[in-house]
Amino acid sequence: MKRSQINRIIEEAREQLSQAKCHLPKWAFWDLEQWQNAGSEMNEIRNHGLGWMVSDFGSGDFEKYGLVIFVVRNGCLKNHKPATTKTYAEKYMLVRPGQITPYHFHWMKTEDLVNRSGGRLQVQLAWAAKDEMSMTNDIVRAQVDGVTRELKSGEDLILNPGESVELPPRLCHQFSAVPQDGKVLAGEISSLNDDATDNCFLGREVAMKAIEEDEPIKFLLSKDYTGLCGLTKASVR
Repeated sequence: MKRSQINRIIEEAREQLSQAKCHLPKWAFWDLEQWQNAGSEMNEIRNHGLGWMVSDFGSGDFEKYGLVIFVVRNGCLKNHKPATTKTYAEKYMLVRPGQITPYHFHWMKTEDLVNRSGGRLQVQLAWAAKDEMSMTNDIVRAQVDGVTRELKSGEDLILNPGESVELPPRLCHQFSAVPQDGKVLAGEISSLNDDATDNCFLGREVAMKAIEEDEPIKFLLSKDYTGLCGLTKASVR
């Protein structure tokens, strides 16, 4: 993706969050200089990957396959166990009409996918097959706000604002905002999150491609933190 596109996408996310009266920590919109001047007090943010993530899932077409994420809180795993007393994570996710987050599952993480506000969220669920490249046709018994629902593999589950579904390990999920409804502010409340090792996208290779730096950085992504020392004030508006 291009930096100009990422800057614009986060600006639009900022407006959507404002309209939804959803407030982020003050560092969410810091510029490069503020981050460079920050000391060790910000280490949890840097080390635990808090902040912005923007992905097109390797598609090159963000409007069709894409997601904006803000990681609000997260702990840290060491040898597959919590390294601190923080054993939970939370994200905000901004979903555009018709924009798909493609089928994937997690080996370890259990999460609740929540429709916080906006339009309806359309979710498809199916169990991962043993080959981890396909899905079974088994019935899915899903917990929707604590109520057991039986769904056929891949059947649409519609979450209205305020509704949620539990996603245990190996339950494949794909979701999108219902096109005619407008944008959705979704949320994820989960056990510890490690996007580097605990995401399996079915039939799709999702690589962290280098950003095309066609304009100065306006908002840092969480993956930008590791390159802070190599960035200069000229890299930011």
